[in-house]
Amino acid sequence: QVRLQESGPGLVKPSQTLSLTCTVSGGSITSEYWYWSWIRQPPGKGLEWLGSIHASGNTYYSPSPSLKSRTSVSRDTSKNQFTLQLTSVSPEDTGVYYCARSHFIGVDVKSRGQGTQVTVSS
Repeated sequence: QVRLQESGPGLVKPSQTLSLTCTVSGGSITSEYWYWSWIRQPPGKGLEWLGSIHASGNTYYSPSPSLKSRTSVSRDTSKNQFTLQLTSVSPEDTGVYYCARSHFIGVDVKSRGQGTQVTVSS
């Protein structure tokens, strides 16, 4: 059974870069046709897809104007981890961040981690 676990700081100051890591166990992030994704849920709102990296290494990002050019997803295959970097954060980036595995990009995922709370505040 594949398990995903997010890690990273719970508090980030405005204008800084948020970095989160997802550690995957029970399966390789380079195997088959899976997408490895980051999604988030702001307080009182629905899930939002941020970006994905495919098993092949190709990356895909949300076209949302609020995220455009701020999101980066990368991976370390030696550690079976993938990471999210979100630059120039603001309080609007506050929420619960999840890493996930899916057949397609988007919020409809096969499995996800338990989530990590990120608060952007000075």
